[in-house]
Amino acid sequence: MGQKINPLGFRLGTTQGHYSFWFAQPKIYYESLQEDQKIRNCIKNYVQKNTRTSSGVIGIARIKIQKRIDLIQVIIYMGFPKLLIENRPRGIEDLKISVQKELNCVNRKLNIAITRIAKPYGNPNILAEFIAGQLKNRVSFRKAMKKAIELSEQADTKGIQIQIAGRIDGKEIARIEWIREGRVPLQTIRAKIDYCAYTVRTIYGVLGIKIWIFIYEE
Repeated sequence: MGQKINPLGFRLGTTQGHYSFWFAQPKIYYESLQEDQKIRNCIKNYVQKNTRTSSGVIGIARIKIQKRIDLIQVIIYMGFPKLLIENRPRGIEDLKISVQKELNCVNRKLNIAITRIAKPYGNPNILAEFIAGQLKNRVSFRKAMKKAIELSEQADTKGIQIQIAGRIDGKEIARIEWIREGRVPLQTIRAKIDYCAYTVRTIYGVLGIKIWIFIYEE
């Protein structure tokens, strides 16, 4: 059961909450859902274009969206917010203008805030970006996974599981490789499991990265 359902949706209401908070009529629900996706894609594309790192990690852990009738509140949780602020002094204002153009919202106010994560490498999205950057630089997948585990251990996680699928190392036949360190109780609802699925495009094909991180158990 632990491999047949999204670990985040499996724990909604217990250890996991929603990333979007709003109510909509059934007729406009689809439009509101698309609007959330546009906001997230616009933010990720902007940060990726305006930050330059050697590891390729832009450090966006998650994006929370809260909507009211006349207000859209966006909170960006980042591991390295200085990359965006130092490279562009008006980074948040320019990002806000970019999102407003994408949404074409006139009657609603848009607020964007950035929150720093204390332990960036304890987040699966940031670790997946790190592994993706290593794979693009043709680093061995085993070395990349072991380094990611070392970084997660420094963030005091109780367990981690990493899986990479696709044409690994350019082999003709696609396969799945995975590694686990510590405990990762996927079937325990009370266990706080953070999860992400990340896609990376390499010169020899598309690879899928999945990461499960066990943080604590209630």
